[in-house]
Amino acid sequence: MPHSRPMSATHIPRAGIVLLGLLSLGWGLNWPIMKVVITELPRLSFRGDSILLASVGLFAIAWLSGQSLQVPEGRWRQLLGMAACNITGWNIFAIYGVSQMPSGRAAILGYTMPIWSALLAVWFLHEPLDRRRLAGLALGMGGMVLLLAAEFEKLGSAPTGVALMLVAAIFWAGGLVIYKRSPLPMPITSLTAWQTLLGGIPVALLGHSLENANWGALSFWPLFGFWYNVFIALLFCYWAWNKLVQMVPASVSSLGSLIVPVVGVFSGMVILGETPRWQDYTALALVLTAIATVLLPPRAGV
Repeated sequence: MPHSRPMSATHIPRAGIVLLGLLSLGWGLNWPIMKVVITELPRLSFRGDSILLASVGLFAIAWLSGQSLQVPEGRWRQLLGMAACNITGWNIFAIYGVSQMPSGRAAILGYTMPIWSALLAVWFLHEPLDRRRLAGLALGMGGMVLLLAAEFEKLGSAPTGVALMLVAAIFWAGGLVIYKRSPLPMPITSLTAWQTLLGGIPVALLGHSLENANWGALSFWPLFGFWYNVFIALLFCYWAWNKLVQMVPASVSSLGSLIVPVVGVFSGMVILGETPRWQDYTALALVLTAIATVLLPPRAGV
């Protein structure tokens, strides 16, 4: 995460609250919207093309803001690693995962990322595995076991979607750890633009080489969902997240992301008519508690 200016942990600008609400809605609503899009558009073509189009917008925002687009010398390898994890790995596994399970359940699993990030930081950044992280890991694992059990209960169904979403979350966490190991000295919007471009190219190439997308046959809602991803879920939400990090304390922006899977679960009920079971609600509570345990700053003297 970029370094933000010092601020009081209790002072949150009104604009920051508005951005947090819009970000949570934008990303949360996108889980069922993605399922609508892939009913008519191949998965990799959908993700690859929307990512590349969003990268054009991010480069434009960075350029119009006067940010430097230059990548520091000797840091291309790190940038490629971040793009491979945050964009390529996350999007490929997440789009296949959400296609095989309810969108709300996929959102819960995707947002286990902070748990995996904390665990990877122990191995690669030599951060201590304290009681808080162990408790968070245990709670998160409990939620995942519930969702795995729910998938096994479905006759003839293997929990492939669960595995794919967990791999996606681990890729996302890996990208964060790569950044934290040696933060890139770049403006955050420029960094995000480069990641989306470099990470989106292989997704788009795979899509156009393996799939046949009939763009002319798209009905209104899948086409709407595609452009929603370009302008809202990718371009605006990425920009809003970057802006939010600069406006509010890091703990607030991180914990704010907990709203996204909640919106994902309930928007799946409204848009797709999904009916979450008790396992989904319990897993959601466990995962949210786990992430809060990992992200909340420890009390003084603890």
